[in-house]
Amino acid sequence: MACTTGGSPAVTSPDLVGFNRRYLVDVLSPGDIPPITRPLMGSLGAAAEWLGSDAPVIVVRDGKSARAYPLAILEQHEVVDETIAGVPVAITYSPIANAAVVFDRRVRNLTLTFATSGKVYLGDMVMYDRETKSLWPQMIGAAAAGELKGATLTVVPSQLSSFADFAVAYPRGTVLSRPGSFTYASTPYPGYDSRAAPYDGFFLGRLDTRVPAMARVVGVVDGGGARAYPYATLGARGNPTVVTDGDLVVFWGGSARSPLNTSLISDGRVVSSSGVFRPRARGKTLHFSVDNGVIKDRETGSTWSLDGAALKGPLKGAELPEVQHVDAFWFAWAAFQRSTTIWPG
Repeated sequence: MACTTGGSPAVTSPDLVGFNRRYLVDVLSPGDIPPITRPLMGSLGAAAEWLGSDAPVIVVRDGKSARAYPLAILEQHEVVDETIAGVPVAITYSPIANAAVVFDRRVRNLTLTFATSGKVYLGDMVMYDRETKSLWPQMIGAAAAGELKGATLTVVPSQLSSFADFAVAYPRGTVLSRPGSFTYASTPYPGYDSRAAPYDGFFLGRLDTRVPAMARVVGVVDGGGARAYPYATLGARGNPTVVTDGDLVVFWGGSARSPLNTSLISDGRVVSSSGVFRPRARGKTLHFSVDNGVIKDRETGSTWSLDGAALKGPLKGAELPEVQHVDAFWFAWAAFQRSTTIWPG
């Protein structure tokens, strides 16, 4: 997995002293949501037989190309225990928080296998490892209880995208195949992202009212500080849009649909997706803008995908270094990052 920066030991720089069990909610029993432990990857053509072009996917670069993990599958399983480029990783998605995070499964000389515990903490999924039964809130990225308490997982940079944008950026990419005969066409969470707040009883903290609870944000911890980029503010600038903020650049746009909206995921409303990068490639510092609906760099005129891959021009084939971020509902991001700032400002 090359061209990455910002791979950190935790998603939100947790203070585990602040972990409060009274915010821990039992929803299901461990194992009620089965993880995928033997993932099979298929071609873009095979995926196109069942995935719509606007289907949301988690994208992970693998050094030569990239892999896509459809949220239609992840919202039913929440964890995929996988190995990418020799690195054991866990692809995770919390539907309640709408947060996708990828972790290196190696910690303290152990290679862990993860599954969902059936618990929710501040509206976010809580994983457990089968080796020690420790509890790992996803957006903390560290063990909050159990034998490994205090241990942190290294985050592997990833991003959300649409299947179509992924296929354009990575024509040799592969896609997680559907396990078994289940169609994965419908969501268990119809109408969820149209609510004013998360499900009753799932979030026991105090909502931060600076942004609507269920608004989507791009959350970044960089340089010791947390910052949220609201989708609504980004979208008001156009689709696609580019935001340069210090030593990072945010690409936002596309046609990715919400998997948490209508019963049929393919009918979900378009919510778009984001990528966060260092604006550098092949030894050049780049400056980006949108020209007639296309992202281009000023230095070479190359065109870029939302996934941070150069599609045309002198830099074709180059990739921008990824900055770890998470696209999530505001209520969840703000609960774990109480001092977060909000762009612009």
